[in-house]
Amino acid sequence: MYTEMFKSFSEQTEKSLAPYVKFNKLFTKNVEELTELQLAAVRAYSDLGLSQLKAISEIKDLQSLTSFQSQQLENLTNLSKQLVDDSNKFSALAQGFKNEVEELVAENVKQVTPA
Repeated sequence: MYTEMFKSFSEQTEKSLAPYVKFNKLFTKNVEELTELQLAAVRAYSDLGLSQLKAISEIKDLQSLTSFQSQQLENLTNLSKQLVDDSNKFSALAQGFKNEVEELVAENVKQVTPA
């Protein structure tokens, strides 16, 4: 008798907590992906900054200064592309998370709403 009661209670608890478990898994996955994107962006920007510092330290005369300055337009173009690309990735990640949460909410509303 008690075994059946505990089994029933356990099943009901599991069923009622299922949406929270799904949301927590979804949230954790999103934070993981966001962290990976941020780390990749920080790495790329750090590499760019370090390469600029190295290039500046190589300036010894007017010719190397001219060469450095001519390279800056290309570096700014690459930085601009990187920023746009990173912005698109973050936006896509946020949109995907929003869509998945909306699906989860719609699924739970459907289960709770009497047919």
